[in-house]
Amino acid sequence: MSTLKLRLPGLALCLVIATSAWFLGQWLPLIGAPVFAIFIGMIIAIWHTNRRQTQAGINYSSKTILQTAVVLLGFGLNLKQVLAVGSQSLPIILATILTALLLAFPLKKILNLDRHIATLVAVGSSICGGSAIAATAPVIKAKEEDVAQAISVIFLFNILAALLFPTLGHALGLSNDGFALFAGTAVNDTSSVTATATAWDNLYNANTLDGATIVKLTRTLAIIPITLGLSFYEMKRHQTGDRNNAFKLKKVFPTFILYFILASLVTTVLHLPTPLVDFLKNTSKFFIVMAMSAIGLNTNIANLFKRGGKAIIMGGLSWFFISFVSLLMQKLMGLW
Repeated sequence: MSTLKLRLPGLALCLVIATSAWFLGQWLPLIGAPVFAIFIGMIIAIWHTNRRQTQAGINYSSKTILQTAVVLLGFGLNLKQVLAVGSQSLPIILATILTALLLAFPLKKILNLDRHIATLVAVGSSICGGSAIAATAPVIKAKEEDVAQAISVIFLFNILAALLFPTLGHALGLSNDGFALFAGTAVNDTSSVTATATAWDNLYNANTLDGATIVKLTRTLAIIPITLGLSFYEMKRHQTGDRNNAFKLKKVFPTFILYFILASLVTTVLHLPTPLVDFLKNTSKFFIVMAMSAIGLNTNIANLFKRGGKAIIMGGLSWFFISFVSLLMQKLMGLW
């Protein structure tokens, strides 16, 4: 009970910010609630300097609530449905993810970027935006400012994709199915995939939304191998000759990722009622927004803008090459 009392003021602050951001995100879905939450948190942090009462709850939101959000995300993944419908897109998804990850290392070196920011931008660009960043950040022990910066970069290219991709796809002569594949593999975040596909549908009287969303959900499955691989890499990186630091599966397999997999299996095997699945998915989204509120509160806005230029360059190059590879793979597979 004393622990709850200690966390309650900070949790309440994050809840208020998240609720405001949630409604703003509904109003402007292209920007999205997580971005609003980060920036509201950063603005409040300028004045909210005395953290004696709130810091415990803020830290709990940025870590435990964030991991809980990733677990709940698993309930929205029916593996049979995703793999059955998304199997055609799998080679394109693998190619785009590989492109982003292979780019990350040289770009980190060339731009002299912090490895945490480079990793978060790479997984956010290639997998599923904020959700992938949320899953990866605890594994690589990224700082709140790194997460805020990566989310901000992803947000910038989400907007550009939604504005440019429908016109680009039409100019390239993509079919409706081709554009669904393009949007689902080359746009970062689920909400932005939805916005991009909806823009195409409205302009060209089509129905690509369902196809693009399924492709995007298939990409989300990459969270599992990527986080496990990064966890193994982090363990080996810090390993010494001490027997206590020897290989242990538990260290490599983050508990919250195990629960994420179990949640996906529960949804796949038990066929949970649609209203329950929708509730869990929305709860996951809200928890991510709440965690982003805490991350915003722990971020120095001046430092974010000061360090942001190189991350934007990396995000832009990743976005360009992912888009190019997505289109190239369609061409090679005879889909375009």
